[in-house]
Amino acid sequence: MTVTTDLGSQTPAVAEALEVLQGRRVAILTGAGVSTDSGIPDYRGEGAPVRTPMTAQEFLGDVAARRRYWVGSHLGWRAFAAASPNPGHTAIADLEHRGIAAGVVTQNVDGLHVRAGSRRVVELHGTMRRVFCTHCGQVFDRRDLAARVERDNPWLTVPDAVPLGPDGDVVPSATEGFVLPDCTVCGGMLKPDVVFFGEFVPAEKFREAEQLVRSADALLIAGSSLVVNSGIRLLERARRRRLPVVIVNRGQTRGDARATVKIDAGTSPVLRFLADNLPDPSPR
Repeated sequence: MTVTTDLGSQTPAVAEALEVLQGRRVAILTGAGVSTDSGIPDYRGEGAPVRTPMTAQEFLGDVAARRRYWVGSHLGWRAFAAASPNPGHTAIADLEHRGIAAGVVTQNVDGLHVRAGSRRVVELHGTMRRVFCTHCGQVFDRRDLAARVERDNPWLTVPDAVPLGPDGDVVPSATEGFVLPDCTVCGGMLKPDVVFFGEFVPAEKFREAEQLVRSADALLIAGSSLVVNSGIRLLERARRRRLPVVIVNRGQTRGDARATVKIDAGTSPVLRFLADNLPDPSPR
């Protein structure tokens, strides 16, 4: 069942979702659509910015590309890091705290599920909170790195308002003269702890996500078009176990035909409604 307007007109589909999820332990998979209400744009929705993602090969093999990445990422970092969890994030945390949700697997790198209070969070594509050395493995806090970038590049002015991209970057107007940050331990190349376009999700991270889905009786997918293979693979894991699947997303997804219930709407009001109306699990 699919509806295409906002929550006020979604009673049949939402009621069906409540019935499907009631009494079940739910695994939650989220994508960029969960964070749009926090001011972080998504990749594919209406009005989404044109995206030309940098590949891992470009980043690792081209100094100019690496310089372009770090300038753009730094310019967007302040706004990206200042984003706050929205009602969708807090609803998911509430579901976990009450024992309804087994945890959340997210394709987002913004860390907002953690900040909202979710305890079991599998960050499939990594997190912008950390940077690591590709040579020695030393890990750095992104806030410390940002301070170092500003110290080494005093000419780089971070504007108060920037056209933020989905991964927290902006298109830089100039990169000449930018001093690349390096590892303070060995001098090696630094890379954000995220999965770049063209990279695979680490096997151990995907196994952790699979384990969360295996521990659940239903799968709730929110804000993901399921274009990225990691998401559709988890949906298939749930289908093989004959778990009911509820999808909440504006517009079509690759999983619509395989969903038990599809709600075509923004995630924040639907997730909040589900959290407010699903009963606490019975003691086992």
